[in-house]
Amino acid sequence: MSSLPLAIETPRLVLRQWRAADRAPFAELNADPRVMACLLPLSRAESDALADRLAAGIDEYGWGCWAVEAPGVAPFVGFVGIKPLAGAFPFAPAVEAAWRLAHRHWGKGYALEAARAALRVGFEQVGLPEIVAMTVPANTRSRAVMRRLGMHQDAQEFDHPGVPDGHPLRRHVLYRLGRDDWRARCARPAPADEAPVPAA
Repeated sequence: MSSLPLAIETPRLVLRQWRAADRAPFAELNADPRVMACLLPLSRAESDALADRLAAGIDEYGWGCWAVEAPGVAPFVGFVGIKPLAGAFPFAPAVEAAWRLAHRHWGKGYALEAARAALRVGFEQVGLPEIVAMTVPANTRSRAVMRRLGMHQDAQEFDHPGVPDGHPLRRHVLYRLGRDDWRARCARPAPADEAPVPAA
């Protein structure tokens, strides 16, 4: 079992282990066509199973895709974190940064704020050499967050192995960020345009 903390605090958010009470709002956001426009839809059973897998990953590694709450605003706004990738991905093994927030919490910079905290854990505590992120080309919100994190688009596009052949969401773009680039970015003064970006 890892000695890494299971809860992370940022100025506005708490990234923590999943709770039973998170299941209903998680299923609600997974049923929202605005949230799932660039993702495969999930049934309630599939949503609950995903929450269970993400919670189990945190138990196993001490880090993962945490449930996110905004104290004083909402007890659950979605998830943000990092998770191992294996299998048929052409760039595997790798660790992926991922996020999914309820639509009413978009546009507040929550995804960016929480993802920065997750990357810090990955690079500074876990010691990962690189973290990647991926989405469909049309997902401009998530791609904006990736760029604000300092990630760079890879020349490689790929077909997501979890999406059926011929599906319009099968083609994905890949973004990468290495630990040295992360540290160099953190050492520079914060950009003047650090206003919230639309969260994905």
